[in-house]
Amino acid sequence: MSKNAAPPPEEPPLNPSPGPGQLFMAFAKAGLMGFGGAQIWVRRAMVEERRWMTERDYAEVLGLGQVLPGPNVGNAAVMIGRRFAGLRGSFAATGGLYLFPLIVLISLVLLWQGFADNPDVSAFMHGLACAAAGMVIGNAFRMSGRLRPPPELIAIGLLSTLAAAWFRVPLPVIVLVLGPVSIGAVVWRMRRAG
Repeated sequence: MSKNAAPPPEEPPLNPSPGPGQLFMAFAKAGLMGFGGAQIWVRRAMVEERRWMTERDYAEVLGLGQVLPGPNVGNAAVMIGRRFAGLRGSFAATGGLYLFPLIVLISLVLLWQGFADNPDVSAFMHGLACAAAGMVIGNAFRMSGRLRPPPELIAIGLLSTLAAAWFRVPLPVIVLVLGPVSIGAVVWRMRRAG
């Protein structure tokens, strides 16, 4: 860190680790609130509301979840649940995340069959998708602002975004190429810091 950079703000101490029941309820709420992506709500529950994890802890779990096969937030639920309550915690967190949204989804599919051709319903769904995308982008800015990543990691993040969005490079190729570069940048920074 340079001499002029402000130190990151002190975070209050974390709350005691949750049990399976608490994990189920927290992830169930996130699953029900998560239209367009529950990771925003999981982060809010884990970091802001319940104070079970730091911003950095959550970012590390989510980052690992993003490079594993399967839904990012589902992978995070498994890892967070196991971290706090073992295998039972993994099942509780994952079950909470998916149970109620599954019920809502099945109900909506049954309703959708009668209204799929209605242009107002199509416009509503398009608006919902745009709102969800905005929430994901806002959450990314919020997380990056609190974590204060070093410039080289910001550059790698922008490069990976550009590769995926503009050049349509497949995610496995991006991970295989930029993953080692990112790890190298972190190791270099750690060695330089002492």
